[in-house]
Amino acid sequence: MEKAAIFGAAGVTGGLIAAELSRRGIPMRVVGRSRPRLEATFETLEGAEIFDADLGDLRAASAAARGVDTIIYAVGLPYPSHHLHPALMRTTVEAAVAMQVKRLVLISSVYPYGVPRTPRVAETHPRLPDTRKGQFRKQQEDIALAAQQKGQIDSLVVRLPDFYGPGAENSLAHQIFSAALAGKTANWLGPVSTPHEFVFVPDAAPVIVDLAECADCYGQAWNFGGPGAINTLDFITRVYRAAGQAPKYRSVGRGMLKIMGWFSSLMRELREMLYLQETPVILDDSKLMARFPKTHKTSYDDGIRQTLEWMRR
Repeated sequence: MEKAAIFGAAGVTGGLIAAELSRRGIPMRVVGRSRPRLEATFETLEGAEIFDADLGDLRAASAAARGVDTIIYAVGLPYPSHHLHPALMRTTVEAAVAMQVKRLVLISSVYPYGVPRTPRVAETHPRLPDTRKGQFRKQQEDIALAAQQKGQIDSLVVRLPDFYGPGAENSLAHQIFSAALAGKTANWLGPVSTPHEFVFVPDAAPVIVDLAECADCYGQAWNFGGPGAINTLDFITRVYRAAGQAPKYRSVGRGMLKIMGWFSSLMRELREMLYLQETPVILDDSKLMARFPKTHKTSYDDGIRQTLEWMRR
């Protein structure tokens, strides 16, 4: 890469990718809606050009894409806005093609897979999402990969599970850490007796940049999972013990979520994602690990310790 643009740079993943690009000496344009937020995050980062833009507007997205050879797409949306994922990707692809950008890297999730048919889910697993959010994410991926099939741009997809770590305040796991530090009861959506998978978010940035720099990695999807499956209650217990607290949690099931949904649009949106706790998607990332065998994965205990240290500052 000679110069990259990070669309959605102000989120935790975008910020870590920017830091990794800077570490490798790759100039970048950090793109987001809020200039003050971008300046607060990147003003002192070497090699970062700050660029505020509404990526839903083709003219603004094209200006953000001008003069770069790679777009790393890390745009996150709140659940009620997930329907915008396909539209924003169409605009991004159109802008990238117009500006003759060579490569597009889309950071996605496990949502497009739907309910897992196998204990571990590889990239060959069918994408049959039953949820609206999963369908929107699948459409987003299809738009990105179709652009490569049409010869418009090289594109690839990176799928990540739930994440946690320093700065990951919008993650599902963050409220566990907050509750543990406060000595309060953690709320968890769905059963705590099932396995789950979390990726320590700082581990993802080097992998994403490795893929972005790998010419023969384009035209396909890549899974990157955590250090392994972990029982949800075990994860909660480890967080509380590392915080010096006795574990306290409550499980919120479908019935309670339905009632809560009468008063909260977010709770209504969360209900359809409960399948991820009842029938967890555990990623098989053996393809990526074979391609990049030196990839680092932080253990749960070490990741929990680092997260708590960051939150205590």
